Amino acid sequence: MEAIKGRAEREEKGMASAIETRNLTKNYGKNRGIRNVNLTVEAGDIFGYLGPNGAGKSTSIRCLLGMIHPTSGEAYVLGKSVGREQTEILKRVGYMPSEAFFYPAMRVDEVIRYAAKVRGLDCGDEAKRLCDRLEVDGKKKIGQLSLGNRKKVGIVCALQHKPDLVIMDEPTSGLDPLMQEAFFELLTERNREGATCFLSSHVLQEVKQYCRHAGIIRDGELVKVESVENLTKTNLRRIKVIVPEEAWESLGERLSRLEGTAELTQRGEEITFSYRGEMARLLKALEGVEVRDLLIAEPSLEEVFLHFYD
Repeated sequence: MEAIKGRAEREEKGMASAIETRNLTKNYGKNRGIRNVNLTVEAGDIFGYLGPNGAGKSTSIRCLLGMIHPTSGEAYVLGKSVGREQTEILKRVGYMPSEAFFYPAMRVDEVIRYAAKVRGLDCGDEAKRLCDRLEVDGKKKIGQLSLGNRKKVGIVCALQHKPDLVIMDEPTSGLDPLMQEAFFELLTERNREGATCFLSSHVLQEVKQYCRHAGIIRDGELVKVESVENLTKTNLRRIKVIVPEEAWESLGERLSRLEGTAELTQRGEEITFSYRGEMARLLKALEGVEVRDLLIAEPSLEEVFLHFYD
């Protein structure tokens, strides 16, 4: 019911997409930026933006928020033009950077109230609920907090005004596993209420578990946008076969000549490799060998991700 209500609210606001970029480019001289990024994130999605450090994730986010001006291209957030309608965009966005910096002498509750006051809002009730869920001590000074506790303050500041779009850069770095779980519970609750969530990350498991779609950025270029489910649909398979050690040499030679075989390794009686060819050919290659065990598995999201970085 909440999901239906959230969709209805988005339709009333006329939001076809929450984020849209057209050939978005940011050059930093000789340093890497982003190049011709064409990305659409539908309203109501939980979208993972994947890439290692330096791939262009933070640059993309800063362009979307108007923190830096693109060299060329266009960006639209919540149906409004970045730059020309920046004030209207920021009213409806909750943002948390990868590293949150606050005035160290201020208390946590003062920082949270200040973040709401800047928006002209009183978010006291929602801020208290979020602090309780994340175990945030409002009486401590910012300077006394660990990285993880500062990150929790940043989460409260980003979510307390119930934004239509949540943009978070590496949100779980510094959080312990229990707080990571609590964070994603809050995020999915906000999503069910109608918010779109855009998360940059290099933690593939959390993207697989919580995101519906993902984009992979490499060296500043967007190389793939797909549903997380479809990203792992591939003819690539991980094969493990256990044979007597004396059979390794002949079988290894046979497999190395088999089209579609790569990363062939052997440890004792266990041979592992990746395979993209026809399964009938693989089974043919195993004929006449004493196969003691055979495991055929789909690749992990990590392996799919690494495929785009080969």
